[in-house]
Amino acid sequence: MTRGDTKGIPLRPLVRSFFARPVIEVAPDLLGCMLVHDTPDGRTTGRIVETEAYAEGDPASHAFRGQTPRNAPMFEDPGYAYVYFTYGAHFCLNAVTERRGKPGAVLIRAVEPVEGIELMRARRGAVKDRDLARGPGRLTQAFGVSREQNRADLTHSLLVICAGERLPEEAISTSPRIGIGATQDGRRWRFYEAGSPWVSTGPMGIPKG
Repeated sequence: MTRGDTKGIPLRPLVRSFFARPVIEVAPDLLGCMLVHDTPDGRTTGRIVETEAYAEGDPASHAFRGQTPRNAPMFEDPGYAYVYFTYGAHFCLNAVTERRGKPGAVLIRAVEPVEGIELMRARRGAVKDRDLARGPGRLTQAFGVSREQNRADLTHSLLVICAGERLPEEAISTSPRIGIGATQDGRRWRFYEAGSPWVSTGPMGIPKG
């Protein structure tokens, strides 16, 4: 499925085998890829600049204490969306990884807006363009992602992740995940494009208003 070009970048959805790998490999490889969402209001596209990995046996993972109705997508096939509601007001978008039965997911924390910027502005209200999709709560609002996109096929649906320019290793920085606290256990599982102004800075990158 080819979705046309965005600023000279051909939009070709990633194949399922891309996601069917260890989450710690998928998370940095998603940097530079393109998130695309087609809605009745129009298309929004953004270049992924920040991710976080959540793995099996990880105390910070929703799946740490086993499968529940909420986290069930993490235990299902790779390459699908896991969308959850948090802080009583915001959705977060994750890409399921690993294999069926082994929970893993990559939180998409921030993107650089590329296409549909006017639509993002309309959805986000009076904010600076830098804050349109800088943080997971802002991102889902800007892209019109909600519970309806839970379990969306990220390889073949209205919400997809497309191949982009692969970042060289020296362009990728790491840090502990944001807002996790003592459950980090030394994990530097936040990956982001070094020097990008579109990377989030707050605990959730969530707008106050």
